[in-house]
This record gives sequence, C-alpha cells and structure tokens, in this order.
Amino acid sequence: MQNNSVIENIMTRASVRSYQEKAVEKDKIVTLLKAGMAAPSAADKRPWHFVVVTDRKLLDGLAKANPNAAFAKKAPLAIVVCGDMSKTLQGGGKDFWIQDVSAASENILLAAHALGLGAVWTGTYPSPERCKAVAEVLGLPESLIPFNTIVIGYPASQVTPKDKWDERNVTYNKITSMQ
Repeated sequence: MQNNSVIENIMTRASVRSYQEKAVEKDKIVTLLKAGMAAPSAADKRPWHFVVVTDRKLLDGLAKANPNAAFAKKAPLAIVVCGDMSKTLQGGGKDFWIQDVSAASENILLAAHALGLGAVWTGTYPSPERCKAVAEVLGLPESLIPFNTIVIGYPASQVTPKDKWDERNVTYNKITSMQ
C-alpha cells in the first residue's frame, strides 16, 4: 500500500477510553466540528446538531445517563451528535438522518485521531432510555435526538488498533449462497 496519510489515519485509529487531565483546545474543537459537518448528507439536508460538552457536571451527567459513556467522567470533552428532526427528509427518506449523523461521527473520530486526540463513540440511539436520559442532562428539545456521545481527550496511554480485516465478510459481485 502506498504511503497515504488518510489511509494511515483510518487504519491506525482506535477507540480511546482513558484521557490525560488536559483540556482540548478551542481551535481543535472547531476543527472536529468542521470535520463532522464535512460529511456527506442525503439531499444535502445536514440533519445534524452537535452539543459540545466541557462542563464537568454535564460530563458526569452524561457518564451516568449512558453506561457506555462512563469514560466521560474522566474526559475533558464530549460531543453529543444529534439528529435534528426539523432538518430531515420527509416521508420514506426520513431515516436517512441516521446515515448522515453516522458519517459525521466517523469524521469526528478520524479528525480527533489526526489531531493527536483520542476518542470513543458511545451509542445512545436507538435506546429510548438512553436517549431520554441524555436529552434530560443536556436539556434537548424533542426535535433533537441524541445519536451518540463521542468522548474525547488526550490519550492517557497508547492504544493499539485492531486489525479487523476478515475476507469472509466480503463478496464480489453477487451472493450465490451463504454458508
């Protein structure tokens, strides 16, 4: 494989769950948000809203609201990626918001890694209990559905990425039988 910084960033990214006690700089937060908003979006609707959380009480509240986001208790930053239902496609395309905010979330994770930060995607949607709890912590209106909480900070230690390549998960052209 050629030396390509984008491919290397993708292949070396790993979920980071422990962080240094160091704030993430404002310019890096803005870069993360811009990366999220650079994601593709069905019909260019951009049905996302990002809640940037740096307040310690709110980070602790997110950790309590979602057991998968317990790492927020020791992190300096979380970005809660929400689907904005006032911006979705109408009718049968409404649920494309899920793909749109997923793409935005992955962009944030990759940008965090490229900036020397560590991050982990913690799921909220589609659990009604988690969505309600996170919405209460952040005071979200009904039009915003919390999709995930991306916990971010400077890594406390180096994390080795997993090699997830598995040729059994690939079919070329057409599936003729599944075994």
